[in-house]
Amino acid sequence: MVIIKNNLLFLILIFGYFLASTVVLINANEEPEQQVQSQQEVAVDGFFSRGGHTNNWAVLVCTSRFWFNYRHMANTLSIYRTVKRLGIPDSNIILMLADDVACNPRNVFPATVFNNAGRYLDLYGDNVEVDYRGYEVTVENFIRRISPDTPRSKRLLSDDRSNILVYMTGHGGNEFLKFQDAEEISSFDLADAFEQMWEKRRYNEILFMVDTCQANTMYSQIYSPNILATGSSELGENSYSHHMDIDIGVAVIDRFTYYNLEFLEKIDMQSKSTLKDLFESYDPGLIHSTPGVRSDLFRRPLDKVLVTDFFGSVQNVELTEQKYNLSFTAATTSTYQQDTLNSSSSSQVTNITID
Repeated sequence: MVIIKNNLLFLILIFGYFLASTVVLINANEEPEQQVQSQQEVAVDGFFSRGGHTNNWAVLVCTSRFWFNYRHMANTLSIYRTVKRLGIPDSNIILMLADDVACNPRNVFPATVFNNAGRYLDLYGDNVEVDYRGYEVTVENFIRRISPDTPRSKRLLSDDRSNILVYMTGHGGNEFLKFQDAEEISSFDLADAFEQMWEKRRYNEILFMVDTCQANTMYSQIYSPNILATGSSELGENSYSHHMDIDIGVAVIDRFTYYNLEFLEKIDMQSKSTLKDLFESYDPGLIHSTPGVRSDLFRRPLDKVLVTDFFGSVQNVELTEQKYNLSFTAATTSTYQQDTLNSSSSSQVTNITID
């Protein structure tokens, strides 16, 4: 009886050892697969680490007419020049200018627009493509920029992977912005327009920037996700011009836009500057008003959001010194291919090495 018990115990120990070894082998075989899966997940996360967007758009709006509002057109053209310099093409920019001060008879420098008293840079002479001009700049056209009824060349062809910069400048007040002194867009209109864009999957993230009196009230009613907003002045505050050109006779740029440009001119497409850096550069003492930032609807921390995520169009490119062998099979699938390709090469496998 004792011998039987000992043999049974021995068999149980042998079986337990075998079972444990099998589990270890299974786990060892699964580990590489799990590691590969983990590496793939990291690669995917890394590809979309810049907010998940694959393209950039800009909607730039000057809502003011008349010569004495010269600076508002200069504001808009300055931002236009910046986003083009940082990589956003004209095909992805909607430019709306309510007046053409470049051709105004009061302009002593015809066909030019400057944003500095030294007149170092002509903002109007560098291949400017205006999508909406003069009386075309209306509240309706601004809101309908995402409508499928709008001509394709003037429509915002964004999608759910688009990061969009919306910049507006002109005269405004508590929760409204005037268009050509004839009509107004309210903060509610703006909020509803953004909500329509979200429902129609027209954006991934939006940066809304507005330079006008009491500008920060313009984004107070926004309720759609993934929208970051900044403005030049609080409720009850005016926004001020920066300086004037004696020869032109009017102010050539506003303070808020001027100090944004002062920051933006120092970066290039490879810059790692973040929106937190930009917002922290705002000095109320220099701007003469209190700039505001609203980020409660925005999902990412501002120190992780590159300036070029909105002001640029930088592609994610990974440089490597490794060689990759790409193999493909050329097969004839049509009568034309059968007539033009040698039958001997129709099933040939070609190896290509990319250095």
